Amino acid sequence: MGFRIVVINSRAKLDYKMNYLVVRTDDKTTRVHLDEIAVLMIESTAVALTAYLIAELTKKKIKVIFCDEKYNPLAELCSLYGAHDSARKLREQIKWQKDIKDFVWAEIVRAKILGQISNLDDTEDRAITLMKSYTQEILPADTTNREAHAAKVYFNALFGLDFSRSEDNLINTALNYGYGILLSAINREVVAAGYATQLGIFHDNVFNHFNLSSDLIEPFRPLVDRKVVTMRIEKFEHEEKMALVDLLNSKVKIKGQEHHLINAIRIFVLSVFDALAERDVSKIIFPSYEL
Repeated sequence: MGFRIVVINSRAKLDYKMNYLVVRTDDKTTRVHLDEIAVLMIESTAVALTAYLIAELTKKKIKVIFCDEKYNPLAELCSLYGAHDSARKLREQIKWQKDIKDFVWAEIVRAKILGQISNLDDTEDRAITLMKSYTQEILPADTTNREAHAAKVYFNALFGLDFSRSEDNLINTALNYGYGILLSAINREVVAAGYATQLGIFHDNVFNHFNLSSDLIEPFRPLVDRKVVTMRIEKFEHEEKMALVDLLNSKVKIKGQEHHLINAIRIFVLSVFDALAERDVSKIIFPSYEL
């Protein structure tokens, strides 16, 4: 799979030629080999794509994200069949037992809270102590909702006591944008592995097409939070959005080695599928939250 994140942010015509993405603008023509592309982000609504190109992007499992007139992610291109044995994978997914799903979800919640703790500095020792205690209290399926309790403590410590995730402000706009980019990357890996994004481990909303991806995104959310904090957002325009898109190119540690985030997501997602198939949560490989 590719490694480049290609962003088209102005009027252009996109088509396919000899395994290349061809980008034609008013003043130049650029070509990018499809094997190098991991994500293609269409930020401008003044972009035209050929059906041939869309078909080839789908075959290559390249994630395509479309933005609206405000340059916010609006939709994505997902192939219907991401693997040669997707029918078998779907049968396995339907048969995942509730008990192993509950244990997997508990580990995901624990990893998420640990990631949140890593974003807090020493001055937040009370919040850190409280959140660490939550990690010891997590039950299968997180029936006591430690995730939500930790989130309230965490966001108040990170952004101030007046902050709420339900508010319409620049911080939440940036967080949601970053989470959207992560969700698209995770959707790509789920589909490429042959599974259905609709059937989740914990999330089970009949109106959510991405229940499984909504489960798998959780340990990576703190990376977006950390990025938004360091950006010190006073406006949220093209430059800030591209900084969050570029997060996929950042390095994280997983399996004791540094990987680009987009590759770390693949390793984690596949390890969760192994854990569910083998009924063994020790199979899950979480990213490290070292600074």
